[in-house]
Amino acid sequence: MDQNSPYVRSRSFLFGGGSSSELLRIGSILRKETVGGALLVVAAVIALIWANSPLSAAYFQLRDIRVGYEPWHLELTLGEWASDGLLAIFFFLVGLELKREFLIGDLREPSKSVVPVAAAAGGVAAPAVIYCIVNMSSFETLRGWAIPTATDIAFAIAVLALIGSHLPGALRIFLLTLAVVDDLIAIGIIAFFYSQDLRPEPLLLALLALGSYTVLAHRYRPFFSTRAAAWLILLPVGALAWVLVHNSGIHPTVAGVMLGFAVPLARSKGGPQLGGGLAGILEHRLRPLSAGVAVPVFAFFAAGVQVGGRDGIGTLFSNPVTLGIITALVVGKPAGILGTVWLLTKATRARLHHSITWIDIFGVSLLGGIGFTVSLLITELSFDHGNYGDQATTGVLAASLCASLLAAVVLLPRNRHYRQSSPSRSAGAAEPGPGKSSHSAA
Repeated sequence: MDQNSPYVRSRSFLFGGGSSSELLRIGSILRKETVGGALLVVAAVIALIWANSPLSAAYFQLRDIRVGYEPWHLELTLGEWASDGLLAIFFFLVGLELKREFLIGDLREPSKSVVPVAAAAGGVAAPAVIYCIVNMSSFETLRGWAIPTATDIAFAIAVLALIGSHLPGALRIFLLTLAVVDDLIAIGIIAFFYSQDLRPEPLLLALLALGSYTVLAHRYRPFFSTRAAAWLILLPVGALAWVLVHNSGIHPTVAGVMLGFAVPLARSKGGPQLGGGLAGILEHRLRPLSAGVAVPVFAFFAAGVQVGGRDGIGTLFSNPVTLGIITALVVGKPAGILGTVWLLTKATRARLHHSITWIDIFGVSLLGGIGFTVSLLITELSFDHGNYGDQATTGVLAASLCASLLAAVVLLPRNRHYRQSSPSRSAGAAEPGPGKSSHSAA
């Protein structure tokens, strides 16, 4: 059908090309997250090898070393410091990204946000249902229902950057937006379902600390343009808020998200800007710390599991926890994402943009099955280290590997097709080099 016909123009398109500034921003994030994704995989592999080596006892002794100050309820193991403390940095950046998406990204426009938001919701609901079906005979294992609901931004984007450098930019924007919304849902799940023994006094003090942090960040923005000001003033207040949230019974990573939301974006006459200001300063300084230290260290302590355990590797994939997580992430995630997008095309007049095919969406949906960081965090919140915890960790790692391989099988031929069929579009879809303008990158 002629793309210029009145009939085609009267209908809205799913997965449009996106603005040039948005594509540039996505490209910048892709470059950073690719390195972080590679580091977390390396850290997880080292942990797996060490935990299954003759020196495995040393790994578990290292993970269980307790450090901290007990009167403040902060005497935690190194593994707990990684999940409760270091991951707060990761979730702080998630909070910044969520705020940016809601104010100036695709999520601010209902016409653009409805697809990734609905797809993320479908990609959360379907895995949870599948896991519950597989584990419905055991109330204990049902506690892990939320483990397969999360998508790992760094890992998924790293895989896409490696296998899909010439895919249309709209697919990369869709994956990033989907993963951001997915993280927002995961944060809500952690806050509402994995908070326990709530204590009102620390919670109220945490709100006061968060309010002080917000006022400082908004009222004295010119002062924070100096190099050390953010560390000398905002960091202690943010750390105090984290300690109080930790003591309140709410998982402390939620504090990271709230602090990220409190940071103002740079403003101009037209409204908030993509970068610059205090948000730009903090993101510039903290993203390397998150991608290079926080997430890899967490992966190192979370992924160390003895494969097969006492029962041997032969029974590893027959238990309901591992089987439920693998099935939910590898089958449920793409089914929920792809099925939701398909339902949107049937329920509305919208259809796929002419540059995108269903097989492309299927390949990106498979990447949604890479759970890793947030899934491993929810594993620690659902089960103790031991039988169920090891089974769940093994399921997350196996599912993430399977999802990556399946996505590569689907998207590598598509990437080759786009590279050969349209050299000009391939150049535009690739990451912009130092000498390219925003127009050529779009």
